[in-house]
Amino acid sequence: MLRMGLQEILNMRGSDSKIDLLAIDDLSGRLSEIIDWAIRIKNDEEARYDFKPLDGMTVGSIYEKPSTRTRVSFEVGVSRLGGQPLTLLSGDIQLGTSETIADTAAVLSRYMDCITYRCFGHGDVAELANHSTVPVINALSDMHHPCQAAADMMTIVENSDKMNGHVAWVGDGNNVLHDLVLGCAILGYDIIFATPQGFEPDKSVISRALEIAKKTGSKIKGVTDPKVAVEGAGAIYTDVFVSMGEEHMDGKMRSFDGFQVNEELVSDADDDYIFMHCLPAHRGEEVTDGVIDSPNSVVFDQAENRMWAQMSILTLLCNEVAWETYWELR
Repeated sequence: MLRMGLQEILNMRGSDSKIDLLAIDDLSGRLSEIIDWAIRIKNDEEARYDFKPLDGMTVGSIYEKPSTRTRVSFEVGVSRLGGQPLTLLSGDIQLGTSETIADTAAVLSRYMDCITYRCFGHGDVAELANHSTVPVINALSDMHHPCQAAADMMTIVENSDKMNGHVAWVGDGNNVLHDLVLGCAILGYDIIFATPQGFEPDKSVISRALEIAKKTGSKIKGVTDPKVAVEGAGAIYTDVFVSMGEEHMDGKMRSFDGFQVNEELVSDADDDYIFMHCLPAHRGEEVTDGVIDSPNSVVFDQAENRMWAQMSILTLLCNEVAWETYWELR
């Protein structure tokens, strides 16, 4: 019955004005619903197999950077939703070299119903979105990682019944932290981030988060001492200290002495804290085996949730009518 009811409206895609996702606050007004929708379909065995809102659509994914979770989660997620995933690696496309980003966006818009782009410079995905006539999803840039944040907040919401305390970040002030802070602000979670001096998050992103927090009541604080961030935390999150493309930054690792998430550090957190990492993890650097393999770890739930959160986002951006119909059936 679910498939029969929804398939009748799959060609009614909703608003003609496209929505792009370049940072998680682009969807701030609907993030809570997006996450609840993702949790619902994750646990709805009938919809998993019968709900095909992307039937007849093609989603193209451009990768300047190698990927495991992003590529697999998008390809499998698009397929589950009935769409056709098309992956374009850096060697397959002349983006920004022999063809401008604007021209590439215009051409791909004629073939595809949605474009995801995993790139280095955030300006590139912004330019692609500006010239595309179909929705563009930032699958990672140097400034933002909204799909990861959607999965992160989904994981936090799923564990909220046992979380007693704030979200703590320990590590670099990078793209993952940017959207995590924004996501926490949107959903009203308190967050304390600990970064070494000189590696703080972008001030303009924190300003955006603080403006959102004024409305939601979220408390946001930055410190330089990991122990301060972790004390009483309900969730502890870290990421690699040296990101892809930063290998040339000699000496960066030394700046993170004392920032490893290990058994001693987490002993200051709530007993039922959850440990989070966007993966891949450099075991022995930012986290110990004892922490990432502990019962408190939810890192593989996070990885799975990339697919479910992205499925919700893809459906909303590509076929809003189907997204709304499934939402109303809850």
